[in-house]
Amino acid sequence: MPEEPCQCSDCQRFYREHDRLIREFPTLRKQQEINWAALQSFRTLCGRVLEDLQKKLNSDSLNQSVENNQKVIEEKREKSIETVISDLENINAHLYSIEALMERVFDVKVPDQVEDKFREIAGELAPDPLNIDRLRLNRLLHQTPDLPDK
Repeated sequence: MPEEPCQCSDCQRFYREHDRLIREFPTLRKQQEINWAALQSFRTLCGRVLEDLQKKLNSDSLNQSVENNQKVIEEKREKSIETVISDLENINAHLYSIEALMERVFDVKVPDQVEDKFREIAGELAPDPLNIDRLRLNRLLHQTPDLPDK
């Protein structure tokens, strides 16, 4: 018996986004392109934040106050920033590894017939939620006795 999908708001948002990506990018080529773009945007944003944090850490180290109390607070803050920088450096390393794997995915080319099969399966996996038949079906499935249809 298949397990029921999670109904929490985060999972529901994920399912909607998952289905939207299948609908909007229903071929192997389009999936390759959107995944590549997402990876590159992630790397760009993560890299820029990492640079800014490193600059901030370096400038804070130069401008450190002489007061003892302030110095302890600054040292704790620097330690926290150093931990975040380390985590972001690890993320970037993983993103470079993913990029290397993605380049292998781009080596795969499929004939138009297979791309058509991708489109067909995409329509089955993630039908348009605004399709009138889908809306009617959803309405029927979600009717409850305490909320009669008017």
